Amino acid sequence: MSGNSFFEAKDLQAYYGESYIVQGVNLSVNEGEILALLGRNGAGKTSTLRAIARLDNPELRGGEIWLGGVSLHDKAAYQASQLGMGLVPEDRRIIQGLTVEENLQLAQIEKPIGWSIERIYDLFPRLGERRSQEGTTLSGGEQQMLAIGRALARDVKLLLLDEPYEGLAPVIVEEIEKTLHQIRSEGITAIIVEQNAVAALKLADRAVILDTGQVVYDGLAKTVLEDEQLRHDYLAI
Repeated sequence: MSGNSFFEAKDLQAYYGESYIVQGVNLSVNEGEILALLGRNGAGKTSTLRAIARLDNPELRGGEIWLGGVSLHDKAAYQASQLGMGLVPEDRRIIQGLTVEENLQLAQIEKPIGWSIERIYDLFPRLGERRSQEGTTLSGGEQQMLAIGRALARDVKLLLLDEPYEGLAPVIVEEIEKTLHQIRSEGITAIIVEQNAVAALKLADRAVILDTGQVVYDGLAKTVLEDEQLRHDYLAI
């Protein structure tokens, strides 16, 4: 592992079949920092996040992934999770037939354990109110809260958020934003992929912009907010 970054991905090469999707991506995150991973539709954002989480699709065929000095590129997804990689997928994957509390308890069956369930309820009071309700019957915003809470129930070192505002009403987006700012104040390190680029940039310390699977910008998030030409060229905003 080079440098002093808490998380580092070097020269990631990932494929869907023979389609070369992630083309030599490099990115790093310091401990306690939030990185916004941005780009137009099809730029390779979610594919990069899935490769980092060591999911089988896309297939990682080259590159290195390091978290806290531990290599993850040679690990399976469940091993990466045990070592502190926490993915909140776009589809949330709430387990059908289980209550809110059972979804959280299931995340803590195996060590290492992270936040207590009561601490998660402190962060998301609405989940506490609905602890006995089946998770899949929650609203979209509440399911997003549950998915984030489930990740925090593990001993997460790097939180990967894939489109956390997707499909949510503006008032719910504001609520999720407040929660993510609170998580940030807890010093959690995170990478956020989000089509709502402005919201992600306001949350993040730094930004990486992808275009056709390659990094075209790596720098301060506020620079992107202030650079109209950069936003127009790569984010269409």
